[in-house]
Amino acid sequence: MISKEQVDEFRRNGFLVAENAVNARQLAGLREVLAGWVEESRVHDAPFGEPTADGRARFDLAPEHTAEAPALRRVNNPSEIDDAYMEVMGNSAMTDMVASLIGPDVKHHHCKINLKLPGSHTEVRYHQDFAYTPHTNDDVVTALLMLDDMTAENGCLMVVRGSHRGPMYSLFDGERFTGFIAPGEERGLREREEPILGRAGSVCLMHTLLAHGSEPNRSALPRGLYICVYSAADAFPIARNPMPNRNEGMIVRGRPTRRARLAEAVIELPEQPVRASFFAVQEEAGGSRRVVVGGRPPLESS
Repeated sequence: MISKEQVDEFRRNGFLVAENAVNARQLAGLREVLAGWVEESRVHDAPFGEPTADGRARFDLAPEHTAEAPALRRVNNPSEIDDAYMEVMGNSAMTDMVASLIGPDVKHHHCKINLKLPGSHTEVRYHQDFAYTPHTNDDVVTALLMLDDMTAENGCLMVVRGSHRGPMYSLFDGERFTGFIAPGEERGLREREEPILGRAGSVCLMHTLLAHGSEPNRSALPRGLYICVYSAADAFPIARNPMPNRNEGMIVRGRPTRRARLAEAVIELPEQPVRASFFAVQEEAGGSRRVVVGGRPPLESS
């Protein structure tokens, strides 16, 4: 599924885009279920749904959400509540691709859907996933499965090639956890950013230390990502899972181990979330801050 050249590309750049990460049946099933959740969201005006393992709402809504223009933006750990999402997380071509990068022994950490519906204001400020989910080593991959075509207009993922090689950025402003990289450093990263584009059913396999973010959806087309986080079996969390779930630690390829592989590093431990999603954490910390780069339109605060 993944060639040696693609593995080398991932290690060099910190990310890899691959097609056909799921089959047509799997993709159709994921999309059908998500469409039902979007319809269900119309009757709610606040985060809702069966609570997750730590008591937070399963479904998160953006502040601009209305029944007429739904802005469902996050589904926490959908593999816990739907068989189609469980199958893709544990038994798909995407899972095999991850094993090619950090296997043969691979375990699941958490999963989520990040959704930008037309008219949604949701943006993601720059960060590195490892700062939210530190482990004993960095053989951790975030697999971002495209549920829709991801275009330059609908809030695509933006990445900085090679940023996984360092430095490790803080997500704190003094003693306050903001959940994003400081604006001055973010500005420098955005000067080097590039878009991740692809057709529905493709996946972006991203190293946990890669700096990334995204802008709001400025199109009439939705942008949904099913995001699954995996680690090598010998990478153990050193902070509580920000999205606790009953599938955490599930071996999806190979065998488990009781031996932790340690990599030398200095790691700033994150604060644990209390909101339904990290979008709210970034919004509360960021306020109306706007970042302008090279004369381009600024990031719109949500």
